[in-house]
Amino acid sequence: MWLPDSKAYEYYESRGSSSSSSSDAQGIPRELMNRVLLAIGDEILKNSDSTSREELEKMVEKMIKGEMLRRNDKDKDASEKVEDKGKDEINSMGSRSILAYLEEEGYINRGSRRLLTGKGFMSIGILMLKDVLKAFKSNTLGMHETSKSGYGTMMLESSKRYEQGDDLKALNVPKSILNAVERIMREKGMVDLPIEFKVDDLEQYEMLNEVKVAVAYCIDLSSTMRYSSLNDDVSRIEAAKKALWCLYVLNRRLFPSDTIHILGFGALATKIMPKDIPYLKTFEPGHDFLHYTNYQAAFRLATKILNREDATKKRVVMITDGQPSACFIDSESERERILDARPYSHFYRPDKITLDMLRGEQGIRVDTTSGSLVYLCYRYRQVDPYIATKTILEAKKCKRSGIDIDTLMISEEDVLLKFVNEMERHIKGRSYYISPSDLGKVLITDYIQHKRQMVRTSSTYR
Repeated sequence: MWLPDSKAYEYYESRGSSSSSSSDAQGIPRELMNRVLLAIGDEILKNSDSTSREELEKMVEKMIKGEMLRRNDKDKDASEKVEDKGKDEINSMGSRSILAYLEEEGYINRGSRRLLTGKGFMSIGILMLKDVLKAFKSNTLGMHETSKSGYGTMMLESSKRYEQGDDLKALNVPKSILNAVERIMREKGMVDLPIEFKVDDLEQYEMLNEVKVAVAYCIDLSSTMRYSSLNDDVSRIEAAKKALWCLYVLNRRLFPSDTIHILGFGALATKIMPKDIPYLKTFEPGHDFLHYTNYQAAFRLATKILNREDATKKRVVMITDGQPSACFIDSESERERILDARPYSHFYRPDKITLDMLRGEQGIRVDTTSGSLVYLCYRYRQVDPYIATKTILEAKKCKRSGIDIDTLMISEEDVLLKFVNEMERHIKGRSYYISPSDLGKVLITDYIQHKRQMVRTSSTYR
C-alpha cells in the first residue's frame, strides 16, 4: 500500500497549525492557505489532472480578491486596526507567489503529471476530513454490541458489575465507593470509616475492542457516474472521490493497522493507488466498452485482494449509481448458450491498444485475470436476467469466503435500488440510497461503526 512521506506529514501537522508557520512568515495567513489548498483539491476532483497553471493562477487570484473584500467588510474599530497590516500583505501578494510557495514547501509539483505531492495529498485530505467531521454530532457514531466477553483497548465512561477474575486496572473507583456507601446505609443507617467493600460493590469501566478491518471500496467508473443529481452541482464521481480521500486520511491517522483498498470498475476492474484517488476519471465510450457496469469484476478482484489480508472483519463496499449491465463469460459453451437464446447479443474482449492507452494516460492497469470475455446488455431501469443471476451468484461466493458486501447507491432514481436490494437480501448485506452531498458522512460513520464492538459479559447490570 502506498504511504505518504511521513516527514512531510509531520511537517504539516507541526508547522501548519502553528501561528508561527512559514506561511505566516511569508505574509500569507494560514486560513487563506488552507482555503487555497482546499480549492486546489476541489479543482482536481472536478477536472482530474487537466487543470493548467493559468487556471490555477486565476483561481488563486480570485480567492485573494475575495479575502480582500472580506477584510474590507470588517468594522474599522480600534480593536481591528491590527488587521491593516495583514490586508496590505494580502494586497501585495499574487497568485504566482502563493503557488510558488506551495511548490517550494512541497505541496504541489507543477512539473509533474500529478499536481499534488504526497504532502499535498495528505494535507488537503486532512482539511477535507475536518470539514466532513464538523457536520457530525457527538452522538452520531454508534457502536456494534456483542455478548462476548474479553479485554478491550479503549475505556468508556459507562461501567458494569465487577466479576471474579476481571482486571482490576479498569475498576471504577468512584462508582464502587458509592455502591458500598449505599449498601452500608441500607444495612446500618450510617457509614463508619474505614469503608468495608464487598465484591458486589465493585464496578469496572466497560471497554471498546478495536477490530482490525480490511475494506475494499469499489467505485463505479461507468460513464453515468460523471452526471450530477438534479439538486446538486457535484457529480457522483466527485462525491465518491472526495469521500474516499477523506476516509483514507482518517484510516492513516487513526487506524494505521487497518487496510483500505480502492478499486475502480466498469466492464472490468482495476486496483487504484490511494494517491491517484483525486485523479480518477469515468470510462467513456472512447475507451472501447469499458463504460459498462460489471459488478462481477469488482467482486472477483476484491475477493482476491481481501483473501490475502489477516483481518477480523473483511468487507466490500460498492459505490455505484446504477444496476449491472455486464458480466463475465467464463467458457465458450456459456457464450454459445447465450447466443442460442439471444442471437444478437454483444460480447467484449479488451484489446491491447486500449489497455496500453489507459496505462499510459491514467496509470490504470485493468485486471484481466478475473475474466476477459464480457457479456454486455444495457436495459433502461432493468437488469438482464442472465446478468442478474451471474452477479448474485458472484456475491454469494464472496460472502461464503467470509467477506460482507454493502452497496451505496448515489443516484436520484430510486427505482434502481430494486436489484441492489434483491442482491443484498440474498447475502444478508445492506444497501443505502444516499445523495452525493451525504456520501462522506455516511462512509466515515459506517467505517467507525464497523471498527468498534462493545466488550461485555453476560452478567446482569445494576
